[in-house]
Amino acid sequence: MTGAATAPSQADRFFLEAMSPAFREDPYPYYERFRGPSPLLRVADTIWFALGHTNVTALLRHPRLSTNESHAATEAKRTGEDPNRTRSLLFMDPPEHTHLRGLVARAFTPRRIEGLQTATQAIAAELVESMAQQSGTVDLIKAFAYPLPVRVICALLGVPPEDEATFTAWSRGIARSVDPTILRTPEIEASIGEAREGLQAYLGDLLAARRRKPGNDLLSALAAVEADGDRISPRQIVALAQLLLVAGHETTVNLIGNGTLALLHAPEQLALLRRSPELVGPAVDEMLRFDGPVQITQRVVIEDMEVVGCPVKAGDEIMLVLGAANRDPSVFSDPHRLDVTRDARKHVAFGGGIHHCLGAALARMEGEIAFRTLLDRFDMIELAGPPTRRPTFTLRGLESLPVKLSP
Repeated sequence: MTGAATAPSQADRFFLEAMSPAFREDPYPYYERFRGPSPLLRVADTIWFALGHTNVTALLRHPRLSTNESHAATEAKRTGEDPNRTRSLLFMDPPEHTHLRGLVARAFTPRRIEGLQTATQAIAAELVESMAQQSGTVDLIKAFAYPLPVRVICALLGVPPEDEATFTAWSRGIARSVDPTILRTPEIEASIGEAREGLQAYLGDLLAARRRKPGNDLLSALAAVEADGDRISPRQIVALAQLLLVAGHETTVNLIGNGTLALLHAPEQLALLRRSPELVGPAVDEMLRFDGPVQITQRVVIEDMEVVGCPVKAGDEIMLVLGAANRDPSVFSDPHRLDVTRDARKHVAFGGGIHHCLGAALARMEGEIAFRTLLDRFDMIELAGPPTRRPTFTLRGLESLPVKLSP
């Protein structure tokens, strides 16, 4: 059989190492150690990893693989069903996914994203001015990378500014839900459930208010969407809003934090962006490739078959390691070096296929504005201490990034 899979004994250390401080600090050497000639790496009885760019790209678009985790063998061991996942676009297959995404696209338009550009620039300018007034060390995550996308996504959804802090706390809790189930403890599951219940109740109330009195926001637009007599249900709208909050906000925080840290570790690239600000737009794609905010996504096998030359069984889960694919030396030359002049558009940081990130344009816009604003306002940005990483696997980001700034 072509592409025979690696035996479990050669890879069963992966999950043991995946949550270690060393792995969180820099997972890429680990990916390289596990990268091999086989298209799939077996890491548990029913769990496989794909690390190569060609294979990850193919599996992202494979028409007979599912994103619905209820098909997974590991899900059969769980008690009770996670209702959030069954209603989310992330875990939905055609034809339901095709239908709902088509309805969402009617409200989540490029024009709506363009309309946020001026607001995003104003928010970024306000935040850097506040940082410029601070003396000593500034935590770039707390002062800039986190509040910028929070305020943008709240503006998009129509969340009042006074509720942004509560939104942030819920988002942090729900972010752990995208980690593989094998890495989630009962305590983590409990915190996820608590955050999810709070957010769903809040969004349900906000949606009801928008139905009574529509505004110029996405919740109001989703509530008004209708095609061929079909509307998006309130439960679906709440699930979509929750997805946008986590996927469209948490990931952008990580993009800004990871990208800034990468530039600080490569001062010649930072200097190049200062000399050539027209490179900032393309550089966002390179930052997404180099240290992406989402490290893995998943597909579930729904029937015994062969994929990318390997035999797999119904219920098997294939973890597509986007971070490893983005550093594949067969696709990106010198992949472990940040190069803001690189054409990095082949990266898979936004996934691919029918589940390609709905908010990709929004993330790129926010990232470009964030980096342009930081570089325009501060002549000098330098590390003022060791950054700390978040204790997550799927979402890769920073808890803190202490910097010194010179306006």
